[in-house]
Amino acid sequence: WPVGRTVAFLAGMGTLIIATQSSLAAYDTTLLWVHMLQHMLLVMVAPLLMALGAPITLALRTLSGRPRAVLLRVLHSPVVGVLTFPLVAGLLYIVNPWVLYFSPLYEETLRNPLLHDINHLHFVLIGCLWFWTLLGIDPLPNRPSYPARLIADFVSIPFHAFLGVTIMGASTILAGDYYLALDRGWGPSPLQDQQIAGGLLWASGDVISVALLLVLGMQWARASEREARATDRRLDLAEAKAARSARLAAAPPATAAGASEP
Repeated sequence: WPVGRTVAFLAGMGTLIIATQSSLAAYDTTLLWVHMLQHMLLVMVAPLLMALGAPITLALRTLSGRPRAVLLRVLHSPVVGVLTFPLVAGLLYIVNPWVLYFSPLYEETLRNPLLHDINHLHFVLIGCLWFWTLLGIDPLPNRPSYPARLIADFVSIPFHAFLGVTIMGASTILAGDYYLALDRGWGPSPLQDQQIAGGLLWASGDVISVALLLVLGMQWARASEREARATDRRLDLAEAKAARSARLAAAPPATAAGASEP
């Protein structure tokens, strides 16, 4: 098992711990920019790193018996097939933050601890659906071609940028009743806090999306090299067979005395 995959997966798990157990978690209901940084770690960084670790592939190689059969049944279920369809995964990834931040749901996640934790889990699941489908390392029901993956990632970039710019330029404070009632007395004002959060969403989303473009480009190049080597091997085998057939056709017919010789 490649060491790089293990390192990538553990880095993804470490990102989850930092996002939910560090000072980010202590202030994620107090400052919007802290919440937004936590959001990006949960929905983009951690899923991307865990996808590079290929945990499903490792599980299929090591599990046996009933656990492996259950995992295969889940992977081939209609629900997973629909959720990992690139168009569905992409729509969930793009529409999800718009629905969250521009509806009363966001304020409810700030007030209710259970909804707050569910929201964290929801971020991770949405990110996994998108990045695991795009990277295509693990065996999933839907695996788009490399050009389709690059186009899908490129198309998603403006939506996150536009969301960040919209939050930065909004004159109405998101979850205003909640943040204004805090009356912190320290740090940026609620409106400044929101502007910082929008800038973080814009910048970090673009950086991570461009990094994903580079990863997909490297994957495509490696896949093309493997295909080229496989094609060369097939051509070499075909040439060897053709040369052997030509030699046999050019050989003189066997004599009766030599017909029994090996």
